[in-house]
Amino acid sequence: MRMRALTSLVLAAAVVVTGSGAAWRPAPRWQLTDTGVTARLRGLAPVDGRVAWASGSDSTVLRTVDGGRHWARVGPTTDVPLQFRDIEAFDARRAVVLSIGPGGESRVYRTDDAGGTWTETFRNSDDAAFYDCLTFFDDRHGLALSDPVDGRFRLVSTADGGRSWSVLPTDGMPAALPGEFAFAASGTCLVTADHGPDRAWFATGGGATARVFRTADRGLTWQVTDTPVPGGPSAGIYSLAFRDPRHGVALGGDFAAPSSAGRRGPHRRRWSHLDGRRRPARRVPLRRRLGAR
Repeated sequence: MRMRALTSLVLAAAVVVTGSGAAWRPAPRWQLTDTGVTARLRGLAPVDGRVAWASGSDSTVLRTVDGGRHWARVGPTTDVPLQFRDIEAFDARRAVVLSIGPGGESRVYRTDDAGGTWTETFRNSDDAAFYDCLTFFDDRHGLALSDPVDGRFRLVSTADGGRSWSVLPTDGMPAALPGEFAFAASGTCLVTADHGPDRAWFATGGGATARVFRTADRGLTWQVTDTPVPGGPSAGIYSLAFRDPRHGVALGGDFAAPSSAGRRGPHRRRWSHLDGRRRPARRVPLRRRLGAR
């Protein structure tokens, strides 16, 4: 789905945590670092305490190898400015980045030399598809998610680290709701979890209710669960994170009503998962616009 184009000076932050001992730890300290790039960053892939990658508008890919103190622009040269909304990195040299958009604007690029060269490994050829995010189970197996095509969400899969991709069958995918889509906000609408090598989840909005889909076989079959987060043309779940196969957190709201205090306004809900069953927790109002599609 489409995102509004915004331009801003992006600052990257590196966090430093000091102190020792389990009984008490001081609060983290954040240091803002000017990357020198005018873009809107959306994707972030931390590898370890020193290496991280980020991606965003205008075909931007950034890389740091010193914990965020310095960033280098290492993105591919593209024929049109692309919106790189998701990046997944395996180490300091290998990364895969996804651009969003209708038709051929949805692409995947891979680098094996720290961004010195990039290979385009996927370009969407279906005008009805619009890819939102990608995730990896390990350094070889991964998925990328498109909005519904012919009434069902579409996924492509890779078994060679993103060097090649194939469309998965949709026989095991539940039907999409009218108007349902995934948010291409920050590359976190489709996620995996540690200790669950075959499990993945993706979140939706746009329909009558926001839902979470889950798979235990790397995308061949899916189950879906309604959530307490309201849906609607501009509302739903933007972001997911799972600690393990049972426990997850979701973030959502309505980007068209950023200051509404009612049910339709943006809010954050958390729930605990037990193989897809959820228990709602307290609602927390959001104080900033999360990002439009």
